[in-house]
Amino acid sequence: IHMNVEARLKALIGEPAGRLHTARSRNDQVATDIRLWVRDQCDAAVGGLRALIRALVAQAEAGADWVMPGFTHLQTAQPVTWGHHMMAYVEMLGRDIGRFTDARARMNECPLGAAALAGTGFPIDRHATAQALGFDRPSANSLDAVSDRDFALEFLSAAAICATHLSRLAEELVIWSSAQFRFVAMSDRWSTGSSIMPQKRNPDAAELIRAKIGRILGAAVALFTVMKGLPLAYSKDMQEDKEQVFDAADTLMLALAATTGMMSDLTVNRDRLEAAASSGFSTATDLADWLVREAGLPFRDAHHATGAQLAAAEKRGVDLPELTLVEMQAVNSAITQQVYEVLGVHNSVASRQSYGGTAPDQVRAQIARWKGVMEGWE
Repeated sequence: IHMNVEARLKALIGEPAGRLHTARSRNDQVATDIRLWVRDQCDAAVGGLRALIRALVAQAEAGADWVMPGFTHLQTAQPVTWGHHMMAYVEMLGRDIGRFTDARARMNECPLGAAALAGTGFPIDRHATAQALGFDRPSANSLDAVSDRDFALEFLSAAAICATHLSRLAEELVIWSSAQFRFVAMSDRWSTGSSIMPQKRNPDAAELIRAKIGRILGAAVALFTVMKGLPLAYSKDMQEDKEQVFDAADTLMLALAATTGMMSDLTVNRDRLEAAASSGFSTATDLADWLVREAGLPFRDAHHATGAQLAAAEKRGVDLPELTLVEMQAVNSAITQQVYEVLGVHNSVASRQSYGGTAPDQVRAQIARWKGVMEGWE
């Protein structure tokens, strides 16, 4: 392609085109071009992440006090809020922005002028070339300049981590939109019907996003494998970087756009969230904490006492708040009527006032912080 460019230039301007290759090699030209392209892709990824963060913050603000079950091992653990859950992904994606931004800063050195591998004897000004192309500086070692693909590996690594976050959110959307959960409903833009089962709405977009991590992670592994055994400086093996980087970048941007679209028009079933939050003994930890605070029990003893209460509730087929005071006092006589104040899911989330906790006030504080960050993006 380099000779074709030179031939086309010669057709346009004549013999001076033959000087195009002076003090240059295909090695440093390709290294420069791919850096320029990957640098632009870092900027594009940051733009896509910002759009998704805006959509998630909007969801969080709408549901800052909507209670839902928080899970560990996909088992009901403690009540949280919808807003808190959304802001967890905002934090993940914020770190992704940091990774792409850091990668961009590190790759912003210009290889042009390194020539084939040893530099050139022509009196060129590499600093001027670097400045003209928007780089911070020229690369400091000609061998490294033409053989380095760290920047591509770093971009692919950041892309794989980001895609992992998108896959986790997509997995939750798949689960939440199922008939067994019914936490959310996706619009027809992001779901499809079954060919033979008219009642179904399949979360196809989320499932495809969940699968895309395989392509992106595969691209990273492929390029790591290419680079691991190469001596300095250039080897033709390095031509394999293009296909991997191009495909990963396209795949990531598609996944970011689709996730942003899904989260922007997602319908959340608030009543279903609250009903689920109120089941599965989600306030058991609150009971244990109450026994520590009000009855003075060591936490381990409170844990055992709560376990006994859970056994009694399971035997009756009820949740903790439905046990009578007499039944609770049969396990521990120190329990009073006040215990019911902490067994409600709204009281539970409201009590989690530690910094970064799920209390609506804390969630709104984090939303406000991110709104300040987003203002700086304008």
